[in-house]
Amino acid sequence: MMGFHFKRTDRFQKESKGGWWRKKRWFLLSAASGIILFLIAYFLVLPYKPIPLKGGPPEITPPSKEVQLREPEYQVVEGEIKEKSTFSKSLAERGISSSRIEWIVSTLKPLVDFKRLKGGRFRLVTDEKGDLVKFIFEMSPIEIYEIERGPQGYVAKKREVPLETYLVKVEGVIRSSLFEAVEAIGEKEHLVVSFAEILAAEIDFHKDVKEGDRFQIAVEKVYKEKEFIRYGLIHAVMYQRGEKVILGIRFQGDFYNEKGMALKKAFLRSPLRFTRISSRFSRARKHPILGGVFPHYGVDYAAPTGTPVWAVADGTVVSCGWGGGFGKQVILRHSNGYMTYYGHLSGYGPGIRKGARVKQKQIIGYVGSTGLSTGPHLDYRVAKDGHFKNPLRESFPAGLPIEKGRMDEFQKKRDEMLAWLQDKNSDRKRLDIIGEGIRPR
Repeated sequence: MMGFHFKRTDRFQKESKGGWWRKKRWFLLSAASGIILFLIAYFLVLPYKPIPLKGGPPEITPPSKEVQLREPEYQVVEGEIKEKSTFSKSLAERGISSSRIEWIVSTLKPLVDFKRLKGGRFRLVTDEKGDLVKFIFEMSPIEIYEIERGPQGYVAKKREVPLETYLVKVEGVIRSSLFEAVEAIGEKEHLVVSFAEILAAEIDFHKDVKEGDRFQIAVEKVYKEKEFIRYGLIHAVMYQRGEKVILGIRFQGDFYNEKGMALKKAFLRSPLRFTRISSRFSRARKHPILGGVFPHYGVDYAAPTGTPVWAVADGTVVSCGWGGGFGKQVILRHSNGYMTYYGHLSGYGPGIRKGARVKQKQIIGYVGSTGLSTGPHLDYRVAKDGHFKNPLRESFPAGLPIEKGRMDEFQKKRDEMLAWLQDKNSDRKRLDIIGEGIRPR
């Protein structure tokens, strides 16, 4: 059988080979384009989803304690110095070593008088090694001392405490006593005493105080932030009973009434700070010990033993010694024919002896119960030209007036102070301290 054999020509072979290559190249380009499009879609279009790791995310651990910066650790010891204790003893009771106490005392000694301590608080700070960082000693809210470690060693100093001073209006009504009235409005005993001393020549607070009397005081108050520290100067006082008004304005260190006459007179109304009158002046009184009826030419002031007794006026000591039934007694001679007697004393004031000169309000003795006495009190008597007078009714010489050349200055201050006392919308104002003087802000 005849077969047929076909033989490809070169042209056919070339065309066949070229077509296959074109197909292969097209395939490769298509595949590359697909991969590129997939990558673009994967990274730019599809949302990012992290591939989870086996066991979860790795833990981030803090640096070890050896690597961390530690805050310095301080040890603090605090304590109080009680009135009956000592500075060194109080520190020792808190575990402070005797050598450190000795060093603290020697360091503070140029600044602190340890003999006059009446209490206080302290704070000691040490570092990890036990070395002192700071020691603070607070004698009072405004008296604070420090020992502090610095670049040049330890330094002791008194801390500056900022204070503010206000002029404050204090006013009240008498119900039973001046003490009670001042205490009722939240003020201190010291203010009562100062107020009474200013008016001592005008008012006898043993007998002249009546229910319903009114008073006003313009006084400086010193504060540490909001904490009351102390009273300052009193600038004006007013005491009113019905229509009668007694006014005192501070001027050049003394007090004057509205007319410029000094409130300080030649004689005080009382020889001691006010207390209770236990017996009054009488021409006939039953004697508490002898039993008969005898004149009592004095006033008895009941007071605790040891209460200071002062001279009611300038004078000279005529007698200082035992006076029979009057016990220990001091007798003074004054100007204008006056003599004053102070009996039943427990002791005498410094320098009081016969012939000594005394000043008004100088302490001449102390209340006691010597002689014929049923209890501690002062027997006070006044005589003029040899005749005993009732000390509670005697009219003593008036005070001196302000110099004429200063009257305008006084009247200006008087008017300003009266206007402020009568102003119902202002009860205090800030003051600036200027040397020894002050002025409103």
